[in-house]
Amino acid sequence: MSHAGAPDRALGDQSGADHAGEDTAEGETGPSLHDQYLVADFPWYGLDEGWDGRRWLASVCQGREGLEYGTLGHGDAPSRRPGDPSPRRFVSVVTVPQRERRPSGDGAGLLEATSMASAASVAGVALLADSWPWDLDRELRQEWMDQQTHLAWELADNLEGDGWTGLALPVNGVPNRFRYRESEYGWVLAGQAAGVYLGVYGRGVSAYGLGLALMPELKAYEA
Repeated sequence: MSHAGAPDRALGDQSGADHAGEDTAEGETGPSLHDQYLVADFPWYGLDEGWDGRRWLASVCQGREGLEYGTLGHGDAPSRRPGDPSPRRFVSVVTVPQRERRPSGDGAGLLEATSMASAASVAGVALLADSWPWDLDRELRQEWMDQQTHLAWELADNLEGDGWTGLALPVNGVPNRFRYRESEYGWVLAGQAAGVYLGVYGRGVSAYGLGLALMPELKAYEA
């Protein structure tokens, strides 16, 4: 979190966020993905009861200071298969705890405060990561990803800019103002609730008419 103006880097690398079940030592297995969600010191948010589709645990990002954020998925899970022609309909809700600027645990410096821009950048980069142009060769795909990620950072750093509009969605039944933008890959929302910042991204599902809610338990996401 030492890079001001780069909120996604301040929250780690989402691409390697889910390490559930990896071997931590010979004969030893790390905590399950579900267990990693349960130890969070912040509340989780997902779509409210108006969503009647599938729900699933998506990923968490573990940093040196503990859990940095996590995502609850709704709809179709990522296929990650090159050339898969089937359209996907999904909405993912990223919960980022509100943290003040603070010393790092190793004493090497300061961790930047989280913000709505943090949630926006995580959501924007995650949407891109699910939109790889598989028809390009590997080198060009990486160049595309680097360019689009940089653009996502810049957009997240300017939530009041021309790339965003306002959108009101209910959170726990109460209207809440979000910043909203669309792209050819899908859409991204950024807002906040009590104690957390929220980043929401999706494709194939309209953001209009969605509602968010606190998830006191995650049973619906465990199937």
